[in-house]
Amino acid sequence: MSAGTLPFITFEGGEGAGKSTQLARLAARLEAAGVPHLLTKEPGGTAAGDQIRATLLDPALDIDPLAEFLLYSASRAQLVREVLQPALERGELVVCDRYADSTLAYQGYGRGLPLPFLQAVTAEATGGLTPALTVLLDLDPAVGLARVAQRGQADRLERADLDFHRRLRAGFLALAEQQPQRWLVLDAGRSADELEEAIWARVQVTLDTAD
Repeated sequence: MSAGTLPFITFEGGEGAGKSTQLARLAARLEAAGVPHLLTKEPGGTAAGDQIRATLLDPALDIDPLAEFLLYSASRAQLVREVLQPALERGELVVCDRYADSTLAYQGYGRGLPLPFLQAVTAEATGGLTPALTVLLDLDPAVGLARVAQRGQADRLERADLDFHRRLRAGFLALAEQQPQRWLVLDAGRSADELEEAIWARVQVTLDTAD
């Protein structure tokens, strides 16, 4: 799939890693710099995707791993075609809170579904749209889940056991090691200000490269 001159950037990380904080800070930086941009999320970002999100995160539901993966893929396919690709074609920088790498980490490394199968379906769902930069906020899962507990009621994924969250963290790190040129791996235990500066520095490089 073709894209405009501005890049597609994604944020990844385990529960409680601070993605929401850094996404908001990056959006403010882009606004101040006059960079046309779109901030969105997965699952969700569309009317259909938001309904799928509500199902996926409902702690009252017991969802089979394969069904879970297919629901995420359905939400992603809708988001790519309805939101991401049109924004890129308009020449906007797109920043997405989670994308296909979350599927490989959560449903692959976490749930144990075969990676080649996940990758094949994901390629169809995304039409081959891949990020220019992926920011991984890496954090000890025990610390992240403790942060989540302070926020209130946990969703279905946040309630998964610690071993599951350790597997998905290992998955994210393995994915980053396979494509180091695309990933920016940051210790999410650092201060929010330090993380903001590191992310902005790398985004500026990515913008310069896109030009």
